[in-house]
Amino acid sequence: MGLMLIIVGTALGIFVGAVPGLTGTMLIALILPLTYGADPLLSMTFLISIYVGAVSGGMITATLLRMPGTPASIVTTLDGYPMAKQGQPGRALGLGVMSSFVGGLVSWTFLVLLTSPIAKLSSKFGPFEYFSLVMMALVLIATIGGKSLPRSLFSGFLGIFLSMPGINAATGAARLTFGITDMNNGFQLLPVLIGLFAVNQILRDIINLEEKGNPIELGSERVLLKVRDFGHFFWNLLRSSVIGTWIGILPGIGANIGSVTAYSVARSVSKEPEKFGTGHEHGIVAAEAANNATIGGALIPLIAMGLPGSVMEAVLLGALVIHGLQPGPRLFEESPSMVYTIMGAMFLANIAMAIIMLCSMRFLAKVTRLPRPYLLPVILCFCVVGSFALSNRLFDVWVMLGFGLLGFLLEARKIPLAPFVIGFVLGPIAEKNLSLGLQSSNGSFAPIVTGKISLLFLTVALFMLLLPLIRQAMSKQKGGAA
Repeated sequence: MGLMLIIVGTALGIFVGAVPGLTGTMLIALILPLTYGADPLLSMTFLISIYVGAVSGGMITATLLRMPGTPASIVTTLDGYPMAKQGQPGRALGLGVMSSFVGGLVSWTFLVLLTSPIAKLSSKFGPFEYFSLVMMALVLIATIGGKSLPRSLFSGFLGIFLSMPGINAATGAARLTFGITDMNNGFQLLPVLIGLFAVNQILRDIINLEEKGNPIELGSERVLLKVRDFGHFFWNLLRSSVIGTWIGILPGIGANIGSVTAYSVARSVSKEPEKFGTGHEHGIVAAEAANNATIGGALIPLIAMGLPGSVMEAVLLGALVIHGLQPGPRLFEESPSMVYTIMGAMFLANIAMAIIMLCSMRFLAKVTRLPRPYLLPVILCFCVVGSFALSNRLFDVWVMLGFGLLGFLLEARKIPLAPFVIGFVLGPIAEKNLSLGLQSSNGSFAPIVTGKISLLFLTVALFMLLLPLIRQAMSKQKGGAA
């Protein structure tokens, strides 16, 4: 059953990644209600497989349509599309599959080696250390994940605020419910996620419904690469995979930044930097190896410390919480089988991804031409059914629609969604740990700054907050001196 779910999940992820306008985050948010009540191990196997497939599938539209199927594939368009236009679409897609496969395996190796030591280190944290760690993660995501610090901070704090309605875990009293009985349980995570990513995406697709691309035909050209290609691109594959993995570990950066960084490094060390952006093979290899490598990197802090590094990991964190599991050191103690299931699923999903993409590339190339007007109503129906099925309440459907509209408005104002989701998921965790810490210290906040680890996290958070202001002051000083 597990192997079947890996194959189906990976294929579904690739399909969604290959269709412009659909995202892996949307698919996972839609699938989550179906896993409610199912075996947690099989559920996470399925979701991890979708994750791997969706990140990989975006390269197909990036190469053939110059429309990245996922944000992670934006950099692939720089060389993938020009190479396809030059009459080598099969070669471009083959390089992308090879690089995605190697990047995934390298990051999986780091996932296996680093997760347990980091979890053991974080097991020494007390409530105040966890509170400071969550605060640091929120600040890092706000400062790194968005172009505008005020907008990112606003998004994060809005997520925390909207996680507050319901019964206060510390006091047992209802708050911010406005007398509405359905609000006693607060806003459930599933309708919120479905609204933010699925409904929001549907609204944006409706606006851009007339936007079409001119897909490049994939004829009988060979897609499968030769063994010597692995040797030719070995150092680029290894370097880009390591860069993608370590960038994936950092919270809030994401696969798109990982691919941009690896691409920039590959161009800077190349003997032919002028060829990048014109259909250069090394550009495709760097971009695709890095964006797939960020998957394993991002799963490390999620499993070891319970900290999601991006929106996709936040949704996976929600999946673990829905199944009654707490990511972090306790996951190793209470459910070690879940940890090894996630690791095994990622490894097998990468193998399945490479085989499925190589065997069905011509079919996937035709998928890029699916008309969105026929897809959107079907997706919206799944959104409504998934939200209603959670608790059989129409209230959750209204929550889904409300957060869909909120997500649309936030993105229209250039306010990133990642800090919002991280704030919504981590806000209650921070509040719970702060309450536990205050109970253990008789109401004293002093341990937050007297504890060495807690103080370290807060110092990093403060430095990251002040860093943009320091850079701005330095640039003004240089401008005045000039």
